[in-house]
Amino acid sequence: MTKTAPILIADDQRDVLEALRLLLKAEGYRTVTAGSPDEAADIVRAQSPALALLDLNYSRDTTSGQEGLELIARIRQLDAELPIVAMTAWSSIELVVKAMQSGAGDFIEKPWDNRRLLSVLRNQLALADSRRQNARLRRENEILAGSEDEDFIAEAPAMRHLLDQVARVAPTDANVLVLGENGTGKGVIARLLHSHSRRADKPLVKVNMGGIAETVFESEMFGHVRGAFTDAKGDRIGRFELADGGTLFLDEIGNIPASQQPKLLRVLEDGELERLGSSRTIKVDVRLISATNADLEGEVAAGRFRTDLLYRLNTLTLRVPALRERREDIVPMARHFLAACCARYGRDRLALAPEAENALVAYSWPGNVRELSHVMERAVLMSRGERIQAGDLGLQNTASGQAAGARDSGEALAGLTLDDAEELLVRQALERSGGNIQRAADALGVSRPALYRRLEKYGIGNDGEAG
Repeated sequence: MTKTAPILIADDQRDVLEALRLLLKAEGYRTVTAGSPDEAADIVRAQSPALALLDLNYSRDTTSGQEGLELIARIRQLDAELPIVAMTAWSSIELVVKAMQSGAGDFIEKPWDNRRLLSVLRNQLALADSRRQNARLRRENEILAGSEDEDFIAEAPAMRHLLDQVARVAPTDANVLVLGENGTGKGVIARLLHSHSRRADKPLVKVNMGGIAETVFESEMFGHVRGAFTDAKGDRIGRFELADGGTLFLDEIGNIPASQQPKLLRVLEDGELERLGSSRTIKVDVRLISATNADLEGEVAAGRFRTDLLYRLNTLTLRVPALRERREDIVPMARHFLAACCARYGRDRLALAPEAENALVAYSWPGNVRELSHVMERAVLMSRGERIQAGDLGLQNTASGQAAGARDSGEALAGLTLDDAEELLVRQALERSGGNIQRAADALGVSRPALYRRLEKYGIGNDGEAG
């Protein structure tokens, strides 16, 4: 079977290149050849081969192996993990040692024995694959065990698959579009992508696109200079500049106004912007992560979202599974939220009764992780015993159950401060609306921007900050 990445063969003798090419082709390997060290380095840079089989002697010096040793060092700078097999007709113990010290994994003598050469290549490719697998597992374990995300629970197969994707994508600079229902934890995935990237020591700047009014979009995103508009009494740095060198997370990207989409596209294409009221061009280097629960392809078809902007956003797409798709995680997450709420409200440590756990697993969770968090908070407030019972969860979908929940909420509000009561009502409205901001705002009798201000005030993530 032909391997996807080619094996690089570098030698200044055409007959050697052809003989090796035919031998490896017969074994199912794809090859690419180079006749000089410079050409070999260019191929490594452009094609990312699976292995490099390198002659040590070229036209400048046919016996010392110095050109080959220098080539190995150059390749190591380009790709620290690429397996290298050195090859020469002028072998010596000293040269073998130098080749290994420079970064070669093994050594072949000319004229070569076909069986030994193929065995060496297979071993080096297997070792490289094992190293990659171990590195991936280490990254995945770091994601699960990192101090910032130590409470991240992801044991369900659907979540393990997502973490595998995050581990592969995070180290790159590719733009990522994170899809998922409201409350699934898209913001958590964005943080993981940033914290395990090469930009982790640079800023992660989050922008809620649903909370930016169209009239201030340019000022918020690109900044402005003094006098750009009536209230511009000084210069202001926009979100792109704040994220320079780091990551810009555009949450609810589907809410960006159509009139502002070309302006965002231009920055993504050119990496350049001008502050509002200025003609000076500013270069920015940001990695973009976007998130939405909207069907962007449907929005494109309806003419509300630009196709070219979507292509800029979704170089890679990750989908966060709904809570009903990861039922193995429900009870562990519920226990985590339960412990956090007990500490928050000064309650003794409560436990979940078996029937309560069964009820949690059986429920459909339209509000996903966010709803689970709110359910456990409500259960802590309403329970009177040492165990949370199924009835304390308030998961009934009937009208009588809703009425009972309303009475219980009224009792709970009596013991809270005004701010705590407002926060609880906001959380409940989000839960009942399934995370829909407009419906929650309507239910609370406030405007959408007013609700966003309260979400920010109480640190309530608009995409479920637990996951």
